[in-house]
Amino acid sequence: MQSSKDILLRISGIVILLSAILYLFVPVAAPWIMAFAVALFSVITVTTPYPGKSIRGKRLFNFQVFSLLCMVAATYLMFRQRNEWVLAMVAGAVFQLYASIVISKELDKEKNKK
Repeated sequence: MQSSKDILLRISGIVILLSAILYLFVPVAAPWIMAFAVALFSVITVTTPYPGKSIRGKRLFNFQVFSLLCMVAATYLMFRQRNEWVLAMVAGAVFQLYASIVISKELDKEKNKK
């Protein structure tokens, strides 16, 4: 069973993607939706730190935090109607994707050691 944090994290991730698409059609409303979704995503991520003992896992959690900072910067640039927001969002997405894939592998590795 998924926890409410997992469900909110997935919903906020989807809303971030949808607000990026919405920016093409409604550039006034999209930054506000993006700001709410990024804030929710950030709060959930920061309050759920890496549960293992691995140094690599903790470093990957720091990648996730850096990803969140990129998303916040993208949201700021979106409010300023600067097209560079796309670059910041893509950088944040790449870091987030890498960290989420490798963290799950690292947790499995730690679980198999025990």
